[in-house]
This record gives sequence, C-alpha cells and structure tokens, in this order.
Amino acid sequence: MKAALISLGSESSKMTAEAMKKYFSQVDHLSLKHIEVHFSGSKAEVLYEGKPLGDYDCIYAKGSFRYASILQALTHLRYDQCYMPLREEAFSIAHDKFLTQLAFLRNHIPMPKTYLAATVEAAREILKNISYPIIMKFPQGTQGKGVMVADTFASASSILDALTALKQPFIIQEFIDTEDEKSGGTHIRGLVIGDRVAGSVRYRSGGSEKRSNWHLGGKVEPILMDPSIEQLAIKASKASGAEISAVDMLESPKGPFIIEVNISPGLGGISKVTKSDLPNVLAKFLSQRTQERLDHLKQKDTQKLLKTIDSKSPQEFISNLDFRGARILLPEIVTKLTRFRPEDEYEVKAQPGKLEIKQFKL
Repeated sequence: MKAALISLGSESSKMTAEAMKKYFSQVDHLSLKHIEVHFSGSKAEVLYEGKPLGDYDCIYAKGSFRYASILQALTHLRYDQCYMPLREEAFSIAHDKFLTQLAFLRNHIPMPKTYLAATVEAAREILKNISYPIIMKFPQGTQGKGVMVADTFASASSILDALTALKQPFIIQEFIDTEDEKSGGTHIRGLVIGDRVAGSVRYRSGGSEKRSNWHLGGKVEPILMDPSIEQLAIKASKASGAEISAVDMLESPKGPFIIEVNISPGLGGISKVTKSDLPNVLAKFLSQRTQERLDHLKQKDTQKLLKTIDSKSPQEFISNLDFRGARILLPEIVTKLTRFRPEDEYEVKAQPGKLEIKQFKL
C-alpha cells in the first residue's frame, strides 16, 4: 500500500510519517506549500511541485486554517480515489468557529451559549444584557490565539471597539465555570482516532490566566476520560467531518461542553504526557482503514465480475494469490466459479509455474 502525508512539516507530522512506514510499503511526506490545484472548465488536477500528484491508497492531508481552501480542493478531488480520514467539509467546519457551532447545533452537541450579531450596535446590546465574565473570540485561530476574556461590560466594550476598528468578525460566548476554579481555567482534550479516544489530558492555566492552553503556559496532566464524555468527543469529531481530531471540552456542574475540534492536532505533547506512542496508533489506524477500503473495492469488483461471466464456460483472469505460510488461498471468485466445497476431495497436478486442480470423482 502507498500512502502520502501532506502537511506543513511539523514535528507531529514527521513522527506520524515515520510511524506509517511500519504499515505502508511506501510513504511520501509532502509539503502542503507545494500543492497546487488547477481548474479548467469541468476538469481539475492536483499538482505537487508542478507535476501531477501520484496515485496513493491513502492520503492524510492536514494543515492550519490558512490552507483550508487548498486542503478542501485536494480532498474533493481525491476523496473517492483513496482513503482520506478527513472529509472536505472538515476543512471549512473545523477551521471556522461559526460553522463549528452550526455543526454542533445540528448534531445536538452541548456547547457554551454563543451569540452572533450583524451590527456593532446589536453586539453592544448583547454585551449589556449578559453575565460576566465572557469570552470573545475570532472565528479562526488555534492554540488559544484570538481568544479574549472580558470580566466587565467596560472591558468587553473596549474589545468590541478594537475589533470593529480592525474590521474583525467575532463571537461572543458565555464563560463556563469549571469544576476546579481554584486552579484558573481548565479544559480537557481527547485525541479521537476513529471510534475511540486514543489519549486524553487535562489542561490547567494556573494563576489568573483563564485560557487553559499549553502554548500559553498552561500545565497538563493525563486523565482517564469518562465513557460518556468519550462518546461525546467522538460524536463532535464526526460532526466536523473528521475521523482524526483533538476535541477540546469544558467540565462543569451542568455537564461537559464542547468548545473546539482541531483537525491538525499535535501529538508530541500528549504522547509524552500519556506515555503512549500515539503516532504509531494513528499510523496503524490509517493502515487498517486503507486495507478495509481496498478489501471492499476488491469484493465489489468480484461481485461485478461474477454478474458478467458465464460460469458454464472456462474463464481466464489475472489475480494475486494470498500466501499464508506454506498454503495458498484461492481468490473468492475462483471458489464461486468452481463451486469447490471443503468436504470434497480434489486431484492436484503441480509443476513449476503451473497448478491444475479438479474435483476428484470415483
């Protein structure tokens, strides 16, 4: 199986690409910055360094929100040709907090109360009538950047004036009191890989900083996620169009709230804290999903061929053989055409490069 990992070259991506070499016969780690998509009428082509992107059985494409358009175009064109763990809509949903909120709403996923306003005047009215503190954030941004905390109407109004002057869109969101307020802000993160959470941690900001993020100096510790919260994380990831993501959530007396889905999660930190080889877990998952897709396609091709052939006349076709140690398993189509049964006996003639099998009759 051939695989490509298309990324911006982070350490996590390098770790993943190296782990993938255990499960794929060929792994190409390609730079997202060298990917191009050319459109011409009803045709489109994906290029890498100016040349057509080769064929792969698996493509894992990831990157920051700044590359969402190219990632979405790439996925649209290649999704039906190989296994890709992120659907094309994931790059618009997960990279835009407006769309994330809508996806959560459609799928009944609990989230903090959120406010959108069409005008500055309407936003100011919202600020006058809500409880503080509140969160104000940009629709796009990662690692805690673009997230501001306002403790009073005055501070929120000042942030609003600054955002208006910069012509920046924003979201107003309620501040969730976590179950451990003494340590400052906290949130938990679950690394979703397929249908399970492969690793989970709790971030603590400490001190007066309410934004609990490792990149902002927060502390992190491993946790065992409650099964109900784990299922919520998986549901949020799928709602975003991703089989691989990091889901951030808040714990509160009212229950968990999902705040973000990151479809290009870092693996180094969470692997170190949880003492798990998460790049290997991810690589193995990609391999299994790819093999499942190939097996499914092979089965469909076999069924299609069986519908078109006449089982009464000899059929010739080219196929690989499945070697299991000293044994050879015949392809499914052969056993169906010959109607061989395990309980029957067979006459076998073998010589170098040739094998004949026929049912033994007395």
